[in-house]
Amino acid sequence: MVITFYGEGCFKLQSGDFVILTDLFDNKIGLTPPRLKPDIILKTLTALPFSQDLSPNASASDKQYLIYGPGEYNIQNANIAGFPLSNESSEKFLKTAYFLEVEGINLCFLGHLSETPEPSLLEYLEETEVLFIPAGGPPFIEQKMAAKIIKQIQPKIVIPCFFKIPGLKRKADDVRVFLEEFNGSKKERTAPQEKLTIKKKDLSDIKKTEIVVLKP
Repeated sequence: MVITFYGEGCFKLQSGDFVILTDLFDNKIGLTPPRLKPDIILKTLTALPFSQDLSPNASASDKQYLIYGPGEYNIQNANIAGFPLSNESSEKFLKTAYFLEVEGINLCFLGHLSETPEPSLLEYLEETEVLFIPAGGPPFIEQKMAAKIIKQIQPKIVIPCFFKIPGLKRKADDVRVFLEEFNGSKKERTAPQEKLTIKKKDLSDIKKTEIVVLKP
């Protein structure tokens, strides 16, 4: 599996010719959206009410699926479970966290998380091996609380998102704030990578949670 980052919560997960894209954005935020045709688009934040021409797991094209909201989905090479972040949702929008199994690897996207998930969800996510979590501070979850969530779930790999990058119009903290919070007093630096390539067998060699920062 190859993981690529485009900024904010937008990631591409590629397994052979099979592609999942998360939280696609438009250029109004100051960044350039990716130009590709994924098999699945996941949305962790959806405006309400739903558009009349869309429903969860609706086909966006002949071979493309748009998934938003809670539910269980099995599409090609992916098993996907969506969980509502009920405490953070409102009449105007729905927030969803996703647990995915691709190539035997368990991944979790916490999306637009701004507070600690309910204990029942955290317990379910303890099988997570690769965790995607906001790392740029408000309006998303604070870095200190994000570090606590990571230590509770204990994934093999953590991939930060929603942090400050060149071109982004909204205010966000540098990812270094998150790294220092996670590492405590240690000023460890994590060199950003262009992409992350992982296999299930590689994860067994990881004994302590690793932070992987990706370049957009």
